[in-house]
Amino acid sequence: MGAVDRRTFLKMVGAPAVAAALPLDLSKALAIPANRRTGTVADVEHVIFLMQENRSFDHYFGTLRGVRGFADPHPVRLPSGTTVWHQPGGPGGTELLPFRPQVPDLGRTFLPDPPHGWTDGHAAWNEGRYDRWVPNKGVTTMTYHTRGDLPYQYALADAFTVCDNYFCSLMGPTDPNRYHMWTGWVGNDGSGGGPVITNAEAGYDWSTYPERLERAGISWKVYQDIGVGLTAAGFWGWTEDPYIGNYGDNSLLYFHQYQNAAPGTPLADKAKTGTNILPLGRDPEALLSDFRADVEHDRLPAVSWIVAPEAYSEHPNWEPDYGAWYVSQVIDILAAHPRVWSRMALFITYDEDGGFFDHLVPPTPPQSRAQGQSTVPTTNEIFPGDAGHPAGPYGLGVRVPMIIVSPWTRGGWVNSQLFDHTSMIRFLEARFAGNRPDLIETNITQWRRAVVGDLTGAFDFTDPNRSLPIVLPGTDDFKPADLIRHDDQIPVPPADQRLPHQERGVRPARSLPYELHADAAATGDTLTVTFRNTGAATTVLQARSAAAAEAPRSFTLAQGTTLTDSWAAGSGYDLSVHGPNGFFRQFRGTPGAPDVTVRTGYQAHPAGLALTVINPGRDIVQVTIADGYTSRQITMMLRGGKSTRRQWDLSRTHGWYDLTVTVDGVTKRYAGHVEDGSDSISDPLMGGLV
Repeated sequence: MGAVDRRTFLKMVGAPAVAAALPLDLSKALAIPANRRTGTVADVEHVIFLMQENRSFDHYFGTLRGVRGFADPHPVRLPSGTTVWHQPGGPGGTELLPFRPQVPDLGRTFLPDPPHGWTDGHAAWNEGRYDRWVPNKGVTTMTYHTRGDLPYQYALADAFTVCDNYFCSLMGPTDPNRYHMWTGWVGNDGSGGGPVITNAEAGYDWSTYPERLERAGISWKVYQDIGVGLTAAGFWGWTEDPYIGNYGDNSLLYFHQYQNAAPGTPLADKAKTGTNILPLGRDPEALLSDFRADVEHDRLPAVSWIVAPEAYSEHPNWEPDYGAWYVSQVIDILAAHPRVWSRMALFITYDEDGGFFDHLVPPTPPQSRAQGQSTVPTTNEIFPGDAGHPAGPYGLGVRVPMIIVSPWTRGGWVNSQLFDHTSMIRFLEARFAGNRPDLIETNITQWRRAVVGDLTGAFDFTDPNRSLPIVLPGTDDFKPADLIRHDDQIPVPPADQRLPHQERGVRPARSLPYELHADAAATGDTLTVTFRNTGAATTVLQARSAAAAEAPRSFTLAQGTTLTDSWAAGSGYDLSVHGPNGFFRQFRGTPGAPDVTVRTGYQAHPAGLALTVINPGRDIVQVTIADGYTSRQITMMLRGGKSTRRQWDLSRTHGWYDLTVTVDGVTKRYAGHVEDGSDSISDPLMGGLV
């Protein structure tokens, strides 16, 4: 191969081709049947959480095949009228689109660290308008990667399950998001030193989930390096040397009960111990030696959290390749031991977006009646503001990656149910709580517990052993060689901006618990929209008016509930409704135009959709219905006071639909996916197959 090293070769030929030439072969491990003792979540005996740092979903996976990325057919529109991709505030006052810096390998680039705090995060969110990213984060916010930059991360997503509707918990920095993972909230009610929306690390007293595990006799442990000491004098593992320690990311150590725990007690022995690689020349291979030993000797606890040193955490400006190497070590250790592999679930996610742009507006509770409605109490979900920070919803925060590695999640699936960091606690509840009420985390608010799932829907516990073996790219060349800090490499936006290309194709998709409706009627000067949830899970819908003065509104609907709201329509109307997994409605009308009432009905087995069109007026109207998947259209004349019902068989599109109803001056669009309880595929329109 001459002077071309393996990393360069991998990038030259692409990850799929190099997999055969330079494999990390997991076929032996994946040939091991999953532990199928009960066919339920109880078969998972080892739950492992590896939370990395500061990357948004689009920043990493916006170009990945079969996820809701840059090819999203229904992105939200900004007050300017452009789509969310066209962020204002770029160089010279121009709009800035997502861009890949012109470097040979962005996976080996030390990007600057954009702002990612409470104030700049809420300013970018802008009460849901979502149009202030660049002024508050800088141009680096709009950068993105491709498969060529992140071959290992993309291969993991192709081999296992990626969640493309997983959000961090809070619009803000690291610690508050990690508090959600470990405790369920940030002391929202003001007790125990909360609420905490910054990395203050002042010392807190509310309860944590590991304490519940300890009381229940369920084994747990935090795997980390001690740095210069897991004490106050050692800054609880944070150190200026980025290749040792835990980067201060073991946020349990900011709680007094852990700080004051003496050696020999459970909280100290399980949260305040770790490797010590400083005397070993900071050897990267010495990291995770305690994790390796526990796996090798079959003493891995029921629940584990893994915390990386700064350089391996993927926090900017650290290159993603260092993190890929670290993650690969965890997977290699597990894959080398069949008994553990067959019983474990590894969750790989990121604590927050790090200031990097993502195009999905986070679901949030309404702060006031003017900003929407909720059928679920939103108590303790709105920060009241303080001298240095504006009021606003705690979350959800920005969408971040989540990949679940396990014998129950293999096969390159996507799951599009709404999740956040508290979903990891919910998974532990699903696995261990049973009839033990103390294992139900009471810190999780009623609103959050209702709207986010518990991650079990990403697993196939019934028939887990049907997937094909996989091969992952090697990561030996990703390991840092010099163990020094590196200067920022400032990205420069291209002069000729274009929307990024997303990989063509689809991937298998898990079934979802959603069945949603949004119907609109224009009467006089008012547009009234009725939202209904006939599904099995609480859902958040967002309604956005094209009128720049109108702020977006958020509607939380519990199962079986209905909400109604109205918008001024005297000068016409243009309203869009967005929900999970591509649910989209758009209602447009000009003043005085004849309105028609449209109602949707869903059918399962085979998946189908029915539209009932009603003409409430006296005059005959011409109705046209266009199908975005087949390019076919139907035109009919509908008498006043009459209705017609038309049905579409969606078997060919695996439940996906995009229908536009047009009457003179009025357009109503209905798009999304019909759920029938069966697994499906990702959107073929988004995959470029239509």
